[in-house]
Amino acid sequence: MFSKNQYAAITGRNQGKNDVLAYHLRISFKPGETDAATANKIGYDLAMKLTHGQHAFVCCTHTDKSHVHSHIIINSTNLDCTRKFRNFKGSAFVIRKIADQLCLENGLSVIEKPKPSRGSYGKWLGDEKQPTNREILEQMIDTALENCKDYNNFIANMKSAGCEIKHGKHLSIKIPGASRFARLKSLSEDYTEEAIRERIFGKRIVKPKKKIVTIVATAQSDYSPTLLINIEAKLQKAHSPGYEHWARIHNLKEMARTLIFLKDCGIGTYDELNKKINVIDAEHSSKLKRIKEIEARQKEISELQRHIGTYGKTKDTYTEYQRLKKHQPTAWEKMKNAARPANDYYEACRADITLHEAAKNYFNAQGYGKNKKIPTMQNLKIEYAKLQAEKKKLYSGYKEQREEVKSLKTARRNVDMFLGEPRQSEHNKSREHNL
Repeated sequence: MFSKNQYAAITGRNQGKNDVLAYHLRISFKPGETDAATANKIGYDLAMKLTHGQHAFVCCTHTDKSHVHSHIIINSTNLDCTRKFRNFKGSAFVIRKIADQLCLENGLSVIEKPKPSRGSYGKWLGDEKQPTNREILEQMIDTALENCKDYNNFIANMKSAGCEIKHGKHLSIKIPGASRFARLKSLSEDYTEEAIRERIFGKRIVKPKKKIVTIVATAQSDYSPTLLINIEAKLQKAHSPGYEHWARIHNLKEMARTLIFLKDCGIGTYDELNKKINVIDAEHSSKLKRIKEIEARQKEISELQRHIGTYGKTKDTYTEYQRLKKHQPTAWEKMKNAARPANDYYEACRADITLHEAAKNYFNAQGYGKNKKIPTMQNLKIEYAKLQAEKKKLYSGYKEQREEVKSLKTARRNVDMFLGEPRQSEHNKSREHNL
């Protein structure tokens, strides 16, 4: 409370009833797997990593249960009383990763497939949660409104379903087995008396409520593994007991991170790791091949557009040049050896004539002629735009796949180094190492 008062005095902020006094974490361990001192040290390290040493906290370890567990209380105000702890979205996943890493580093087990919190206890129960009487009533109303002609027909349908109806200032209904009536105005907005009348006459369209299926998505780790240090190779160059000790701790921590990364990716065996790498590699190569094809075609379109534009701009000049070339010199011109008009015109328009002939040669080389017409500029623009959109779509997932396969290959090298076995060839990957 002293730090809260200091915070208010320094910053002038007062959150009143919304102020968070402290954050409470719990970390439990498998019965008989660790002692209180180790459990307390892990809890301390967890709090230090989470707060970066900027918040005061207390870590207490209980041994009164079969499972040793620690409680961590973190002060929401930091040590210099100028900031508050920012509890970000997804912090539970981060805390779990830190806790799993610390447990693995200390040789303790972790929960293989943890169930993340879904908010309230009812959401946690999921399909096992029993619907409330109000939810049952809303479902019965949906059923009664099917093929309902008028309001009286709706009341009749509810009675035939075993409900009791009480008319008054507000319509109330009691479902079978319930002890109390429920007013329709207390239900959600699509189930009030006025809303039901609107639904009967088609003025309000409501989709019947469906059973909610909670899908628990596996959060992909944002961690990218780094290669383990080859301790023996390094020691040959530098004989240092201190370095060896540091390198072994580094490798142990890195392998713990690698294991968590692979579990987050849903990979449990060495074969699954290889298959995932091969699948992503194949998709990555396919996208790269298609991107190169698109870029090659776009280059062709740009070249073709350039020649079409040049051909159109220089067509009149070249036509005049051809006409002058066909001009037959008179007897006087032959006697005087006068220069031909075509030669004079060529010298004056050499650049345009040369470009026009280059465009014609390009069209001939590409096979454009009587049987193959030159496409219009508009069609080429449309094709180029479609290819550009396709390339952009391919690039959107290309970089992510490249980084993913890089991380997976690094993880595989870590596993190979940690297990002390070289990677096997493609035709001999039958081993099933549990990761």
